[in-house]
Amino acid sequence: MRFSALLAVAGIAGSVAARSPLHVGKMMQDRSPARPRFGFPKNPTEGRKVEKRATILPQNANTTKYAVDGTALPDVDFDIGESYAGLMPISSAANASELYFWYFPSSNPLAEDEITIWLNGGPGCSSLEGFLQENGPVLWQYGTFKPVQNPWTWVNLTNMVWVEQPVGTGFSQGTPTATNEAEAAAQFLGFFKNFVDTFGLQNKKIYITGESYAGMYVPYIADAMFNKKDKTHFDIQSIMIYDPSTSYDVVQQQIPAVPFVDAWAPLFNLNKTFTADIHKRAKKCGYTDFLNQALVFPPKHHPLPSPPSASAPGCDLWDDILNAVLLTNPCFDIYAIATTCPLLWDVLGFPGSIPYQPEGATIYFNRTEVQKAINAPVQEWEECSNGVLDTDTSPPSGLSVLPKVIERTKRTVIVHGELDYILIANGTLMMIQNMTWHGKQGFQSKPKDEFFVPYHDEASLATMAASGIMGTTHTERGLTWVETRLSGHMVPQYQPSAAYRQLEFLLGRIDSLTEKGSFTTQPGGHYGGKERREIEAGA
Repeated sequence: MRFSALLAVAGIAGSVAARSPLHVGKMMQDRSPARPRFGFPKNPTEGRKVEKRATILPQNANTTKYAVDGTALPDVDFDIGESYAGLMPISSAANASELYFWYFPSSNPLAEDEITIWLNGGPGCSSLEGFLQENGPVLWQYGTFKPVQNPWTWVNLTNMVWVEQPVGTGFSQGTPTATNEAEAAAQFLGFFKNFVDTFGLQNKKIYITGESYAGMYVPYIADAMFNKKDKTHFDIQSIMIYDPSTSYDVVQQQIPAVPFVDAWAPLFNLNKTFTADIHKRAKKCGYTDFLNQALVFPPKHHPLPSPPSASAPGCDLWDDILNAVLLTNPCFDIYAIATTCPLLWDVLGFPGSIPYQPEGATIYFNRTEVQKAINAPVQEWEECSNGVLDTDTSPPSGLSVLPKVIERTKRTVIVHGELDYILIANGTLMMIQNMTWHGKQGFQSKPKDEFFVPYHDEASLATMAASGIMGTTHTERGLTWVETRLSGHMVPQYQPSAAYRQLEFLLGRIDSLTEKGSFTTQPGGHYGGKERREIEAGA
């Protein structure tokens, strides 16, 4: 879905597009007991010349044309490591459409037999957003001075590929033709088979991850991979989706909107008259009763009744709340509700939910020298492209393919940031409570286990990240839920250490997100998981 909101109330002409859609003073004293150091040393390039690292992937004529010089990325003063990028066709047909990808082999010995895919949402939003501001080796967050090395890059754990899809997204080439998720998935599988054959990645275990509208993409792609029964190219293992679109808008936005405002009342700062009115309307529209029926553990309705419609007069509460909060906080960000003014410049052109590009500023991936450095076509690039799956006719994944995917994967993980207003956590939980998998409906008990992020030394002031108890988690019948504290819509961006731990769990490096041990990549850290312990022991 493409989310939008008129900002006329705040006197701003613009739109809110779905994506996937930070001041330090004196050094503080260490606030914790001795903790194992994480990642690379502080200031890794200070006082030395940047040297290119040795390659990991065997080179051949098919791969060298995709090679990216890790020391030549504009504005980046460190080696980003070995990587390959460019356009790959979605079929063998002449003049086939092409998807743009950026692939990073990992030096982690446990990654040898696997590859992880990352997809942003939209539809039509580029996965280069995830690369540059979430889990890639280069990190350039909005409001920051320059790109820095990311100690939380997922490349530390696994072989990673970021893909701009469906056709029409970012640098990808061709006319968008997909009208539903099955067609988009078929195009992706065509691309991925060509990618696997080009880089000699046959028989790898595949993990698919993504956020936002990737809550549609990922389950449908996983389902298509399972249905191919081709483990040479599509040996799908597990999936993880962040703040995902998996149900109807009324379930994930409208119905939980008023309780969300109640829970975070100081961040909305709405007056008593308006607050009383939205409570009255929520009850009249049937939202209050539906939520009270749907958010029950274990579920009492099999299945739940159809949700009420948001099209009735006075029932578009989500937009009314947004228009009201923009009066009290004109910089309110639907992706991270703790955001306040001023708007920060973003090198991708989209700092949160309000488009903002200061005079003289340039979009990073719109620069010709950047495009040439990453083997991209020289053309105009936008973080979110129009005309991609604008009329997606597929049913929401939570009402169609997701239960089947859960039953066939080793692990399915759904993660949600608690500060996300565009897709509200309780809406996703209502979807889960209405979904049947492995013979039962919903979670049988309410999520309450503590999600733990290991303590660590900070790699630099530019990449500080949280530790300790950082949310709630729950696992039943192969499905894991994680609600992440102090995070907005893009969890790997707002809570990178939490996302890093969640990936360790997805890959089977740890047995549970409640574990109190170290990160597996910390010196002295353990790999965790029966298979990984056997590898470590040389079994």
